[in-house]
Amino acid sequence: MEVNPGWKQGKFFMSRLFVEELGKAMVAPLIQKHQHLPQTPSSAGLLPVRAANMALPSVMVLPLLIVLAAGVYYIYNEVMQFMSKSLVRNKVVVITDAVSGLGTECAHLFHKGGARLILCGTSWDKLESLYDYLTNDADPRETFAPKLVILDFSDMDSMENVVAEVVECYGCVDVLICNSSMKLKAQVQSVSLEMDRNIMDINYFGPNTLAKGVLPTMISRRSGHILLVNSIQGRLAVPFRSSYAASKHAAQAFFDCLRAEVEEFGIVVSTISHTFINASDPPPGEEPAPKPNTLAAFITSQLTHGVRPSVLANEIMQTVNRKKKEVVLAHPIPRVALYLRSLFPSFLFAVLAAGVKDSVLAEPMQ
Repeated sequence: MEVNPGWKQGKFFMSRLFVEELGKAMVAPLIQKHQHLPQTPSSAGLLPVRAANMALPSVMVLPLLIVLAAGVYYIYNEVMQFMSKSLVRNKVVVITDAVSGLGTECAHLFHKGGARLILCGTSWDKLESLYDYLTNDADPRETFAPKLVILDFSDMDSMENVVAEVVECYGCVDVLICNSSMKLKAQVQSVSLEMDRNIMDINYFGPNTLAKGVLPTMISRRSGHILLVNSIQGRLAVPFRSSYAASKHAAQAFFDCLRAEVEEFGIVVSTISHTFINASDPPPGEEPAPKPNTLAAFITSQLTHGVRPSVLANEIMQTVNRKKKEVVLAHPIPRVALYLRSLFPSFLFAVLAAGVKDSVLAEPMQ
């Protein structure tokens, strides 16, 4: 039987009306209830408040991250300082030129950490004064009385006996810190051959001989750390310091070779390249002031801008604890100069030559 199409359409229309009416009947009470609610200020401004609450955490993210990072950094430093004391405790540590500003700072840090110190220097009176300074307020239950050894790198004939005396103090050496250094500022033609040899003895042959002397005990124990306190001029030469830079370049090369040769025995060799060591309050007139408004003179002066002994001593302690192999402790200008030396040497040579003074007096600086 054929169904009338008009009837089907009418049936669909009636069904649609029924659904719409049913929906109105269900929703109408809810709408009326909402319309009769009191419009308080809090409900009226609910949406802006929620938006503000959502925006507030996003604004606080950066300060919270900064505070969190600062807290982590503080805790890290405290932990490292605590560990530094335990890592050097009972270790036999040799410090050359211990009576210098840097040597005294290193002696204080390692003695406080419980190391068995062997302090070397050229003056017995100064070594005894340093001994009294370290032991007067020290707790004998936590620290060891340092041993004192006369060591003069300019007297190479006595080095064999000195090395034997150092090793006999405790029978071994765990950490050797080669700190001795002699500086010279002079024109090349004004430096005598005797002065060149003296600088090479103190800056190169001395640390070389001492390292070779303690090396057998480290190899037999398959443990040890040799640290050279070198100079940025072991990697970058500066005008009027030819002999000094040559000795530091030689020392850098020697300890770089030594590092590769003894690594299989578990021995760590570190070099710290720093700028000149300053006192806390450097005396005026120690370095000639650069010419005003001269870029070349400014860069040349920055290449020899120094660091405080306390800062360098802390870096030495961290290098020993973390077994770093190479450290460059310098300001931005010397660091940039190192990259220029490798990437744009001609430009650096031109800048250094432009900053050269007409004349300079040769004077050894201790």
